Order: sequence, then C-alpha cells, then structure tokens
Amino acid sequence: MKLVIGSDHGGFEMKERLKKFLQEQGHEVADFGCYSGESADYPDPALLVAEAVTRREFERGILLDGFGGAVAFAANKVPGARAVCAYDLISAEFAAAHENCNILCLGGKTIGELTLKKILSVWLSTPFEGGRHQKRLDKVVAIERRYLQ
Repeated sequence: MKLVIGSDHGGFEMKERLKKFLQEQGHEVADFGCYSGESADYPDPALLVAEAVTRREFERGILLDGFGGAVAFAANKVPGARAVCAYDLISAEFAAAHENCNILCLGGKTIGELTLKKILSVWLSTPFEGGRHQKRLDKVVAIERRYLQ
C-alpha cells in the first residue's frame, strides 16, 4: 500500500519506528515530517498529509503527535479528510470498517510501540463495510459541503 506519514515533535520518535515497521511489511511510505525531535507545529504535517491523501496521491495517511488528537483536529479541516484517532484494536477496526478512515491518528507518547504496530496492522487490513455506514458518511459529506459554501 502507498502510505504517507507525518508527525509533530511529540510523535517524531514513534513515527520513525512505525515508518520502518510499515516498510518492512512491504508498504511504500513517504515521510512528510517532522524530521527531528525539535519543536514542530502539529498543523503543518497534518495539512500536508491530509492534502496528499484527499488528492489521492496516497491510499492512506498516518499522523502522530503526543496523544493523536491535535493532528486529527487539524487534518479534519481539509475537505475529504476522515482522520480518526485509534487507541486500541477495536477503535482501529471501527475507524476502517465504519468510518472508512483515510488518515489514522496515533499517540506517540500514550501508546506503546507494539500496540501501535498492531493497531496499524488492523486498520490497514480491515475493509470498509459500506451499507449503513456509507449512509452515515454521506451525511458527514453533506455537512462538509454545507459549510464550504
């Protein structure tokens, strides 16, 4: 799968580990920053990843910060971005199966590396169920369109 990953300084170390893990799993992974543990503003990588995913340059995106919420908040400002935080295997499965999440947001300081790897594996391997979930996503898109006018 063609993926893009990004983080702020709070997620930098874990991003580097997860990027390597994903590459070892055979995924193509582009890194949109940050590139060190120096202070970095979370909206910057969130915007870059969200724009690239919504332009369909990548199949899915992954964002990390200290707890996952700030990057989700920023990424979801981009129309078409469906950034969801995952904290365990069930939330990762539902993010894919129910929300058709195209950007998964993770906490680099709140969840251990092994759990994050399992979360990513579940999210990447779970198909969208469609049906009643598509109906709900269509309502979200309608809200988005209403406020973009």
